[in-house]
Amino acid sequence: MVARLLLGSIFIYASYHKIIAPDEFAKIVYGYDLFPSETINLIAIIIPFVELISGIALIIGIYTRPAAIVIIGMLTAFVIAISINIIRGHEFDCGCFSSDTSQAANTAWQTLGRDMIFLMLGIYIFSCGQEKIFNVEGK
Repeated sequence: MVARLLLGSIFIYASYHKIIAPDEFAKIVYGYDLFPSETINLIAIIIPFVELISGIALIIGIYTRPAAIVIIGMLTAFVIAISINIIRGHEFDCGCFSSDTSQAANTAWQTLGRDMIFLMLGIYIFSCGQEKIFNVEGK
């Protein structure tokens, strides 16, 4: 349960700035130089809400495994995108927790390491399976 609360809270927090400033997040997504320009705005609008809904599902404990799969998928994509840009030698702001493009709080390697830890946490949550919220049988 602690793992669910931690990862769910992280994803809810990460979605906040992206939801209130999708234009700034779109600039960050564009900075990755990985996606066709026609898809940037769609990505910048959809991803934060997927993060928010998945985070809420983990915290509430409803659809825990599907939420974990979604989060694992997003983290895998984040790790791949960050890795590609590290290989390219491309400096960028990951846009993970802020839409402020003027500051990069973490290096790409720190971001990659952090996301790998989050990925392992997501895999752990998935492997633990769906937890019962209510004991219907009264036991």
